[in-house]
Amino acid sequence: MTPSPAVTEPVVGFARRLAAAGVEVPPTRVHATLEALDVLGAGSLRSVYWAGRVTLCASPEDVERYDRVFAAYFGRRPDRPPRRVTVPPVTRLAALPDDSGDGRHGDPEDDADPERQRVATASRIEVLRHRDVTTLGAADRAEVDRYVSALRPAAPDRTTRRLRPSPSGPVDARRTVRSLLRHGGEPVDLRRHRHGRRQRRLVFLIDVSGSMAPYAETLLRFAHAACRVRPGTEVFTVGTRLTRVTRELRRREPAAALAAASAAIDDWSGGTRLGDELKEFLDRWGQRGTARGAVVVIGSDGWERGDPALLAAQMARLARLARRIVWVNPHRGYQGYSPSTGGMRAALPHVDRLVAGHSLGAMEELARLLARPRGVREGW
Repeated sequence: MTPSPAVTEPVVGFARRLAAAGVEVPPTRVHATLEALDVLGAGSLRSVYWAGRVTLCASPEDVERYDRVFAAYFGRRPDRPPRRVTVPPVTRLAALPDDSGDGRHGDPEDDADPERQRVATASRIEVLRHRDVTTLGAADRAEVDRYVSALRPAAPDRTTRRLRPSPSGPVDARRTVRSLLRHGGEPVDLRRHRHGRRQRRLVFLIDVSGSMAPYAETLLRFAHAACRVRPGTEVFTVGTRLTRVTRELRRREPAAALAAASAAIDDWSGGTRLGDELKEFLDRWGQRGTARGAVVVIGSDGWERGDPALLAAQMARLARLARRIVWVNPHRGYQGYSPSTGGMRAALPHVDRLVAGHSLGAMEELARLLARPRGVREGW
């Protein structure tokens, strides 16, 4: 039986959240979840939870992430497993709302069921994914913020020069000979080694000027999520001055971290001197190792009050240090956008990817992009 779109869309949206959180979710698992819901019914939050958990999780680590993303996506998760499973009529699937998410049609008894209402909110989130965060009301904005905080942005690991023991790989002649000597020259298993892996640093430079103020909070929340995943992440804000807010964003609770970062930023909603602030960052931090081999994320609309030539020179300098530069421009998400500002024209030749940053969907795509190895420089 083909599932109703009102069931398929929330499930697919939830699978996307899991993928952004680091859980491998191939299409076959999503189909298995939908088949399970055909049997169990989607009218109970508990049924949705267990249908997804047994089909989408492949390891204990996946279960931990699944519980966290489920609670953020559906509002909460069931406290304990069900003692018995009931199979509601298949017609109950049609009771879930469509993308309008108003929850006013279908069985009147469904509206009074808190668990059914939580399942129904997933459809509304699919609508919120593509809306500009500056157009959202307070309730919708709080919900989107919660999902952004549940993301797991992280740069891919890098290969180190140091060799480590490994069950596979090239033969480690020195360790193999030592093992032979310890066993009186008797043949033993060959010892092998391979290059180790190390976490690649992620660095954020977030524009907090007046034109970027409506989007800066979302970018800072995204950076806070990255700090939780990789403690080595560095976060700076740029405007009329450079401010390091890494320590503030290392607090576990998003609200406390954002409040501390806001208190530390003196130039919020001020002007923009990207070239000067980027030069200061490179002189004080980047050249000494912070940007060397790192994935650098610059969140700005490119409005530059200073000299664009200075910004171009500093971007070229940064490109020589960083592994990859991703520029997040909120206006990139709108049809017909063209990088026409002086700052964007100066920076673009040195940028690997220019991406949108105006919505929840854009933040999810950014998290997936950061996790991928560097490919061919694509610009915009």
